[in-house]
Amino acid sequence: MSRRSVRFTELGNWTYQRAWDFQESIFTEVVDRKSANRKLPEEERIATHDTLLFVEHPHVYTLGKSGDFGNLLADDERLKSIGAEFYRTNRGGDITYHGPGQLVGYPILDLDEHFTDIHRYLRTLEEVIIATLADYGLSGDRSPGGREIVVLPTIRPCTPSATQVSTTEARPSSARSGATLTKIGGLSGTLATA
Repeated sequence: MSRRSVRFTELGNWTYQRAWDFQESIFTEVVDRKSANRKLPEEERIATHDTLLFVEHPHVYTLGKSGDFGNLLADDERLKSIGAEFYRTNRGGDITYHGPGQLVGYPILDLDEHFTDIHRYLRTLEEVIIATLADYGLSGDRSPGGREIVVLPTIRPCTPSATQVSTTEARPSSARSGATLTKIGGLSGTLATA
């Protein structure tokens, strides 16, 4: 397995549909490249690219293919009144919310170039997110029974003491009561600070 670079693009504020269409175009590009490569001798093949997109969405709720529509607690009228959109997706998971102020990350990776075990991929993605949080001084953990990472609350003094500043981590009774940092479904992950 060779070391690969990842193309990173910060998209800014895009509607869910626009970001979805962009992801699909990148995915199609990768699939088309892989199909074309199969017809070429090894030395003429062109490498596929891995991509990481960061985006912020207006208020939107999505329902994954394994989700239950009954878990959406708002009807069309309520969604419209709060300025939210709703999309059914071909990804896994249940109801997911994205909105202003959340950073959503969509990795689009050629897993044949890494490893093809989807569960290993998801665990690795979770570990990367937890490690990245730690780099920023935040504590994250997997939620019980879910494919999401939660940011655990950290209590800090308002004014630093000249002698010592200590921090105390308070673990919520349920990790779900922390801020959701990521929900991972299918081959994409989402980073969201809520």
